Formats: sequence, C-alpha cells, structure tokens
Amino acid sequence: MRIRAFERADTEPVIALWRACGLVRPWNDPHRDIERKLTVQPELFLVGVGDEGVDEGVVAAVMAGYDGHRGWINYLAVSPTHQRHGHARALVEHVERELEERGCPKLNLLIRAGNEAVAAFYESLGYAPDRAVSYGKRLIADA
Repeated sequence: MRIRAFERADTEPVIALWRACGLVRPWNDPHRDIERKLTVQPELFLVGVGDEGVDEGVVAAVMAGYDGHRGWINYLAVSPTHQRHGHARALVEHVERELEERGCPKLNLLIRAGNEAVAAFYESLGYAPDRAVSYGKRLIADA
C-alpha cells in the first residue's frame, strides 16, 4: 500500500470505505466532515492506495490533526477485503511520525464503547485507555 494525501477525487471512495467499515453515523455528514478537514491541516488527511499495477483504488484512510497540545486520529478505516495486512498499522505509524515532526507530545483517539477489536488493535500499538471521560457538544447539526 502507498500512503498519500487525500485528493478531492477520493471523496466518494473514502465515504464508501467509511460506510463499509461502519464509521458513518446519521449525525455526522461524511461530505461535510471531509470539507471541514480540508480547511484544517489537509495534509494530515491520508489515504492508502493499492500498490501500482495491483489496485490503484483507495483501500485505507485516516484523518489526523494537531492542535498544539494533542494530536488526534479520526476515521481510521481499512477496506474489509484489505484488513489484516498491516495497512492500519502503516497509517498509524505514518501519522505518528508526521505529528512527532510537528512537536506533538501525545496522540489521542476515541473508540466507540464496545468496539473491543479496535481497542485491541490500538493496544497492540502501545495505546492505552486514558483516565478521562469524553464529553461532547454539537455546535453545528449535520442532520
């Protein structure tokens, strides 16, 4: 898999990927999420595409960011037919390097409650639950 920055032509393939991985929710319009990301650190919106000559389509994607205090990973997804090949690990390690180069001291991510497989994946990469509770407040309704 080759990792590169998201391009506008990737929009529908990325949304299809997110849908295939169960990441889309009614309260988050994926088109709006992409447009919002493209206004803030678009270089940290990455896609994984098949190796040249094999499969040039989008097989993985991740949104990342750094606010000067913490880095974040959102929307990490790998096509179900490409999972268990190291693609998610490659994307996470790529994001970690990018953020570390920016001086990011800590990387955070959210996992939906009950998603034990994803929790186990991140734990295998050295991530651990923080002793914190996540709160949220919707400022702009997508739905």
